[in-house]
Amino acid sequence: MIDPVILICAAAAFLITFLMVPKWAKKVMNMKLVGRDMNKQDRPEVPEAGGVTVIAGTVTGLLVYIFMYTFYFNSDFGLVEILAVLATILMAGFVGFIDDILGWKVGMRHSTKILSTVPIAIPLVVVNAGDAIMNIPFVGFFDFGFMFPLLIVPLGIIGAINGYNMLAGYNGLEAGMGIIILGTLGLIAWISGAGWVSMISLIMMSSLAAFFWFNKFPSKIFPGDSLTYSVGAIIACIAILGNMEKYAILLFIPYFFDAFMFIRFRFIDKVKDVEAFAKVGKNGCLEMPHEKIYDFTHLIIVGLKKVKENVYEKDVVYTTFAFQLCLSMIVLWLWNLGL
Repeated sequence: MIDPVILICAAAAFLITFLMVPKWAKKVMNMKLVGRDMNKQDRPEVPEAGGVTVIAGTVTGLLVYIFMYTFYFNSDFGLVEILAVLATILMAGFVGFIDDILGWKVGMRHSTKILSTVPIAIPLVVVNAGDAIMNIPFVGFFDFGFMFPLLIVPLGIIGAINGYNMLAGYNGLEAGMGIIILGTLGLIAWISGAGWVSMISLIMMSSLAAFFWFNKFPSKIFPGDSLTYSVGAIIACIAILGNMEKYAILLFIPYFFDAFMFIRFRFIDKVKDVEAFAKVGKNGCLEMPHEKIYDFTHLIIVGLKKVKENVYEKDVVYTTFAFQLCLSMIVLWLWNLGL
C-alpha cells in the first residue's frame, strides 16, 4: 500500500507545477525568452525554460515529505540522501537555466555544457550515496570500493544529464520520456521495499505530468535544459540510491543511440551542425531533414514512413513513447527474473 504522505507530496508537486506554468510562460514571453517551434510550418514562438516549474513542484513535494517526517513522525530515515537529491536537483536546474539563457543569447559549446554539469555530482559524492557492490551481468558481484563514489557516481550523473538532453525538440517528448523512465525505476524501488526512493520518483513524475499538459502538442511552453538537466540528474540519483544502475542503462538505450549518432556526425561524417528537427511539409507532415539518420527521432520517422504516407509530430512522439514502454516492460521482466 502506498504511504498517504507520499500521495500528499505528489499532489503538492502536481499542483505547484500546474498553477505555475501559465504564469511562468507569460513572464518569460514578456522577457522574450522564447524558442521557435521548428516542427511547425509557421515556426511560432514558444516560451522557454519551462523546467523551472517542474523543479519548483518537485522541490515543494520533497520539502513537504521532509517536513511531515521530521515534525510529525519524528523520523530522519533517508533524510541525508533526500537532502542530497534536493541539492542535486537545484544545482542541475540552476546550470540548466543558465544554459537556457546563454544558449539563447550567445550559444554554448558542447564541451562547455558537459563541463558545466560536473559540479552537479558533488552532493551525492559527499554523502557516499549508493552501494559500492554491484551485480554486473556476466561478471557477478563486484566491489568498486572508494571508486564508486569518486568515479561511478559522477560518471552516472554527468552521463545521465548530458544523455537525457540529447533526445529532445518535439512537443511533449522530454516530459513524457521522463514520466516513463521514472515510473519504471520507481515501481522497481517500491516493490523492492525502498519506499523513500520511489517517493522521489513519484514526486517528479507528478510535476512532469502537470507540465506535460501544457507541453504536449501543440506546445504552449518548452522545457529547456532546466528540465532535461534536472530530470537526467534525478534519474541518476534514483538509480544510484536504489541500486538500479544496470536497469537505468537499459532504459537509456534511445539516448545511447543519440550519443553514438552525435559522435558519428561530428567525428566521422564531419558534419558541423545537425539538429533533431524534421523537415516540415506543406500539410504539416514531417520528412527526414538529412539523407542519413542522425537522431533517434529520425529513425522513428523512417520507420513510420514504411507503414504510413504522412507522418506528423504527434506520431513521432507517441511512437517514441511506445518504444520506451517496451523497454520498460523488458526491464521489469529482467528485474523479476533477478537478472
